[in-house]
Amino acid sequence: MARLILDCDLMKYPFSGLYQYCHQLTENVNIQLEKSGQAPMYQYLPPRGKLVLPMQSHHLIERKWHRLIAPFMRDCKVWHAPFQSGRIVPIKQKFPNLKVVLTLHDLNVLHEGKPEEDQQKSLAHTQSLIDRSDALVCISKFTKNDVLDHCHVGNKPIHVIYNGVDPVPAAVTAAPDYRPTRPFLLGIGYLNAKKNFHVLVPLLKANPDLELILIGRHDDPDYVAQLQQQAQTVGVHDRLQLLGTVSEADKGWYLRNCQALVHPSLAEGFGLPVLEAMQFGKPVFLSTRTALPEIGGDAAYYFPDFTADTLQTVYREGMIDYARYARADSIRQHAARFNWQITARQYVAVYEELGL
Repeated sequence: MARLILDCDLMKYPFSGLYQYCHQLTENVNIQLEKSGQAPMYQYLPPRGKLVLPMQSHHLIERKWHRLIAPFMRDCKVWHAPFQSGRIVPIKQKFPNLKVVLTLHDLNVLHEGKPEEDQQKSLAHTQSLIDRSDALVCISKFTKNDVLDHCHVGNKPIHVIYNGVDPVPAAVTAAPDYRPTRPFLLGIGYLNAKKNFHVLVPLLKANPDLELILIGRHDDPDYVAQLQQQAQTVGVHDRLQLLGTVSEADKGWYLRNCQALVHPSLAEGFGLPVLEAMQFGKPVFLSTRTALPEIGGDAAYYFPDFTADTLQTVYREGMIDYARYARADSIRQHAARFNWQITARQYVAVYEELGL
């Protein structure tokens, strides 16, 4: 009996933060529901050919004919749409008693320098989802304020529920295919202009003992080419490694062994790599944009601007501070505040308010 369904359409992208979000949320919500004797949250999943996930009893596989008839919806009380640029599958006219929870991760389109037309198109789509929802969840206070400033929520409840930090696989003996021979800085995220990784190239020039390893999908070929050309121009191309997507085990190896995480992103609704690195007590260096100061708090170091001198000064002084005051334990403690069990309990409370 599928009383609660999470739309996991975006799990067809296995190397994405939204994949991990859907996976961790379901796992931890179901632990909470089982404790209280309730039926599990079901995952509405894309066809198996697009998914790397073992089949389980709480899985519902999307079929084309579900557009006409979806028998599993008869018992559904709450539908959770997990992304502001995604979709809401059920038609309210067919299921008038169904309640919809919408999670809004960010309105980053407002902060990326995109044309006004693109911003308005994205906002219009998000607004259409808000209009069809009964309760809203934002993953940071920054995102909530953005939503209140740029969308119409009416009298719908709007909650802030932070993501948990994804558990990184236990250490393995096998090293990844690329194992650096020098100390290295690590960046995690899609390679596109929003992530702003190109500002880090001068940091390599100022620190000839370091490599910079970037892991994440090559989202924008032009941006990747720009990065490579910039590194070639300043003579650090042999110390910039663009590895693309890697396994969770390999990501764990890089997190364990890096000198620091560098994340100069221009727009984040949360910034999961920040906490992934903090789990290991690593120093993290962030921009001051959007939600990053909220998530990094006093446990992070910040670039107030992106000039080469500023980046080098913040990095050098941050690493001195980190070593002098033995910051690793306090950084790990900060990351531990973002816990999927806490997150799941808060989501279950939202579902129950809607009649689960």
